[in-house]
Amino acid sequence: MSKITVTINGKAYLTEPDKTILQVATENKIYIPTLCFLEGIKAQGSCRICTCMVNGKMMTACTTPVNDGMEVVTNTEELEKLRSKIVELLFAEGNHFCPSCERSGNCELQALAYRYKIMVPEFDYIYPARDVDAIHPKLIIDHNRCILCKRCIRRKKEPENPTWFVFENRGNKVKINFDKEHTADMDDEMAQKAMDTCPVGAIIHKEKGYDVPIGRRKYDKNPIGSDIEGKE
Repeated sequence: MSKITVTINGKAYLTEPDKTILQVATENKIYIPTLCFLEGIKAQGSCRICTCMVNGKMMTACTTPVNDGMEVVTNTEELEKLRSKIVELLFAEGNHFCPSCERSGNCELQALAYRYKIMVPEFDYIYPARDVDAIHPKLIIDHNRCILCKRCIRRKKEPENPTWFVFENRGNKVKINFDKEHTADMDDEMAQKAMDTCPVGAIIHKEKGYDVPIGRRKYDKNPIGSDIEGKE
C-alpha cells in the first residue's frame, strides 16, 4: 500500500491511508484525549473530546481517516478550552462523587479533569435523580455516573466481544440497561470485561473492588496520556 503524508502540529509523517488521525497521532507519540473511544470497538466520536483542527475545520480524530496532504493541529488554546468545557459539562450533568467511587484513580473522566486542572465546573450542577440498578447477579449499573458514551453498547455482537448492554427510554430519559439474553450466563471474567469497558464508574463488578488501593491506581501517579507522550 502506497504511503501518504500527513502533517500533525507542523511535522510531516508518512503513514497508510486506512488509518484515522487518532491512530497516526498515537503511533507518533502525540496524545489526543479521548473518552468515548476504546481500542477494538468501533469509534463514534460522540464525546468530541478528541476534536482537532483538520485543514482548518474542527473534526474528531477518532473517526476521521487521514488523507494525503492533510494538515492536523491537535493542541491549541481553543481546543484545550473546548475539551475542558466538555469535561466540566459531564461532571455538572451527572452525580460524580469521586472520593467514594470504586473507579477513583482508574477513571478516565476524573483523569481528564486532573489534566485540565478542573476544580469546580463553571456550570451549575444539575443533581439529577437517578437510580442504581443492582438486580443483576454480577454487575451494578450506577446511572449517576454514566456519561452515555456507548462504549458498553458498541461492543461487537460476537462471541469474543459481545454486547452486554442496550439503551432504554429515549431523549433526556435514555439510559443503559442489561441485555438480559447476553448477560444471563455472565461469569466473573465477563463481568470484569464489562466493567473495564466503562471509562467511568457506571458499571461495577459485584463483590469485587479496591483490589488496588487508591493512591496506587493507573492515573494516581501517571497522568492520562503520559503512556503515549512518554512512549519510546
